[in-house]
Amino acid sequence: MSEEKIEGKIVCPTCGSENIIYSSRGELVCDDCGTVISERSLDFGQEWRAFTAEEREKRSRTGEPLKPGMTTGMMSTIIDKRDINRLKLDAQRRVDALQMRKWQMRSRFQTARDRSTSQALAEINRIATPLKLPESVKEEAATIYQKAVDAGLVRGRSIESIVAATLYVACRKFNLPISLDQITQYTKNQNKKDVARCYRLLVKDLNIIMPVPDPVSYIPRIASKLGLDEEAQKKAEEIIRKAQQNGITAGKDPAGLAAAAIYVVSLLENNRKTQREIASAAEVTEVTVRNRYKELVEKLKLIPMVQDSQVV
Repeated sequence: MSEEKIEGKIVCPTCGSENIIYSSRGELVCDDCGTVISERSLDFGQEWRAFTAEEREKRSRTGEPLKPGMTTGMMSTIIDKRDINRLKLDAQRRVDALQMRKWQMRSRFQTARDRSTSQALAEINRIATPLKLPESVKEEAATIYQKAVDAGLVRGRSIESIVAATLYVACRKFNLPISLDQITQYTKNQNKKDVARCYRLLVKDLNIIMPVPDPVSYIPRIASKLGLDEEAQKKAEEIIRKAQQNGITAGKDPAGLAAAAIYVVSLLENNRKTQREIASAAEVTEVTVRNRYKELVEKLKLIPMVQDSQVV
């Protein structure tokens, strides 16, 4: 049991001694007469015991927690060629540094799975950066990719298409208004059909329950492109909520519904935006906006349809 000498004006109430020690059990004890002055205080020490240096090293826990998808080899510092060139080393030290870099890269990834995960994490960051996706979405995509690797779904398929599919699944889980077209435009060699095929594979084989997309989440993005204020966004949200209560939104494209609600609001506020402008901002077709608009007007009885249906 370790003990620590306490320096200060703490006096033993029994013998008056100032020779007070702090035991490892969180007690203040008089070292002369053994009186326990204070007990049950907070113990900031470790909750485990170790009898050898090897046990102590294995049981100690320090540092930042591992992120999803990160392997042990990814925690080491990378010896970059740019750093070697920047330091302007002499010939022998440069050769030694390059040799260390080569062996570091070989020992960093022990298995093919580690190499695949490293490449996937780089692809996730590359695609997520221009889309401005938060860290939580990237971590969720890395977790889904790791599950896909464990299930053997990556073998024989493009890592880029699987990564794009995992990002789309993560966006759907966090209810972010990111479409499959927006993700696939940042893939190099994969088209929408390949990514959609991988998306269906992940959802089916990993038993992922996808939440129903909320059209309200698409309203701020569309409204910001059109320059509409918050009041217009609130009215569009009210229209969507009424449509959901009446069962109009079931099976409909959420972006198309949001675009139609914004089009209705623009007519009501006499701040008319053409269907073409709204369709371009929502990344849907004009036909979709027109059809969803007619459904909202007919079933919710919002505005006289004969008067405004010709506005395009």
